Amino acid sequence: MNLDQHFFKINDQWNVIHLPERPNGFAILIIGDQNHYVDKTTSLWIQNPERFQMLENLREKGYTIFYSNLFGRHWGSPKSVHLLKQLYHLVIRREILNDKIHVIAEGMGALTALRLMNEMEPSLRSVSMLSPCLDLKAFINTEKNNKLFYKRLLKELAFSYKIEEKYVESEIINNFDLCNFTSKTPVKIWHSTNRVLYSFSDHSRSFEKIREQEGAPIELSIHLFEKRFHITSNIISYLKRYEQVL
Repeated sequence: MNLDQHFFKINDQWNVIHLPERPNGFAILIIGDQNHYVDKTTSLWIQNPERFQMLENLREKGYTIFYSNLFGRHWGSPKSVHLLKQLYHLVIRREILNDKIHVIAEGMGALTALRLMNEMEPSLRSVSMLSPCLDLKAFINTEKNNKLFYKRLLKELAFSYKIEEKYVESEIINNFDLCNFTSKTPVKIWHSTNRVLYSFSDHSRSFEKIREQEGAPIELSIHLFEKRFHITSNIISYLKRYEQVL
């Protein structure tokens, strides 16, 4: 099956929308991890066989799927949220879709998903997270021992947040608090327990505890890294639970 796909730019960033043959009226926004990319003709989700199969399976179920290059390694920056809001409104205007969408966030993409949940809660139907990075402060602190990687992270954060590098730690990292994300949007996490950059305890388990204390919908599922893209049928079942009310 060939993907019916359209590439277009917003604010110098390439975006793509994948259209199903038989639309079900629901859309999915994908927010990728550190290695995510979109250019004028392709994307990581097209080039990677496992991700491509997930796209195909979702499309076969009628989902319209869209995502952005999103400035590369954005680390949940405000500008990444702003661009996704623009992309959302463009897609909703262009296609015949229910205006409440699903979100699938992988790795670092969960940081932007958190902000979207706070700022666009009425427009979100559900959020699925794949081995997410949810606590920016905890992640940075674990990487401090690797001086080269830590220095690169500081540069990436400075660029993404439009701030001088010397202020990144005091103004971005130290001010990050996972408890500030109070959306009640339903969330389910699928977290790999091996070969994952973002630790299960620092991110998924911590977020689960916070959500439970707030009485917000949260589910957590654990699997092996090798099975990370074999869970599409489970994701589809989860999405459908939140499509009963239009």
